[in-house]
Amino acid sequence: MRKVKVGIVGCGNISSIYFENLNGTFFNTEVYACSDLDKGRAEQAAEKYGVPHVWTTEQLLNSEDIEIVVNLTTPNFHFDVCKQALLAGKHVYVEKPLSLSLENGTELVRLAKEKNLFLGCAPDTFLGGGLQTCSKLIADGYIGEPVAATAFMLCHGHESWHPDPEFYYKSGGGPMFDMGPYYLTALVSLLGPAKTVCGITKTSFAHRTITSDKKFGKVIDVEVPTHVAGTIQFESGAVATMITSFDVWHSTLPRIEIYGSQGTLIVPDPNNFGGPILLRPAHSSEFQEIPLIYNYTDNSRGIGVADMAHCIDTGENPRANGELANHVLEIMHAFHTSSDSKQYAQLVTSCEQPKPLPLGLVKGYLD
Repeated sequence: MRKVKVGIVGCGNISSIYFENLNGTFFNTEVYACSDLDKGRAEQAAEKYGVPHVWTTEQLLNSEDIEIVVNLTTPNFHFDVCKQALLAGKHVYVEKPLSLSLENGTELVRLAKEKNLFLGCAPDTFLGGGLQTCSKLIADGYIGEPVAATAFMLCHGHESWHPDPEFYYKSGGGPMFDMGPYYLTALVSLLGPAKTVCGITKTSFAHRTITSDKKFGKVIDVEVPTHVAGTIQFESGAVATMITSFDVWHSTLPRIEIYGSQGTLIVPDPNNFGGPILLRPAHSSEFQEIPLIYNYTDNSRGIGVADMAHCIDTGENPRANGELANHVLEIMHAFHTSSDSKQYAQLVTSCEQPKPLPLGLVKGYLD
């Protein structure tokens, strides 16, 4: 098995698990170079994870050795770096969201197709053992035909723990764009693409006060909705109810539940790769925990990159692909546009429901 050379752009907090997994967990990838606006941060990462080259982003994008560029910059740079990488002839995998605007996301999808390159995007948690097992249960008819779902992400924001939480309350932030990709990608992977969205949004608090140590006491002006609620109708006919919020102190609502004609499936936290999974058939007296039948149950971020590396050689379409990410991006925007217009939002994008991973994978391999 050959190792596909990867270049990482952006060496912030999220990068550590990518360095660790792409250089250690997966046998078909190696991080060959990294770059960051703070060169010292890139040098520290390179030394810690055994990366042979610290380059400028321009050098990395123009290297003939790099096949996949992993874009871990902040969301406001996602589009520009992805576009530059595609124009440089590189396959690209980017952290969520694909872009801040649907227009830019659609341009990246179009450009990747024109260049015959792969475009991929986080989250790849739906490739973990938890959600893959749920997908198998649904496909095998354990809850019958899916008719409805719920998805809830409720917290009180990130200012109490994040050292630099301001961007969560600026354009491109908010609970839907921060955590929505995990929940929506999970729903699309389980139920297929969506077609209609109805949303209502609000901003409950005009200002937030940072209580984490670094910027304790700083007041943030809130520029985006911080409570987003609504419904999604899928092409299959299933209807999901969804709430994402930074305005809730405490909740007992579930993460994701799928309701079928013959039972109910409680899905694990889509921000993680493992379980637990609970299943209750229609005439059962209680829920039962279902063992996971797939690998990759620990923090396997980067599995989407490894899958892309595998697809470079096989010619298959990566599972965490640009069409999926752009469809999720449109759904997120649709909650806000529906609320603003007080009308249903009819989606113009779609995607293939991601095919499941093979059963029996050995950790570190994708085939």
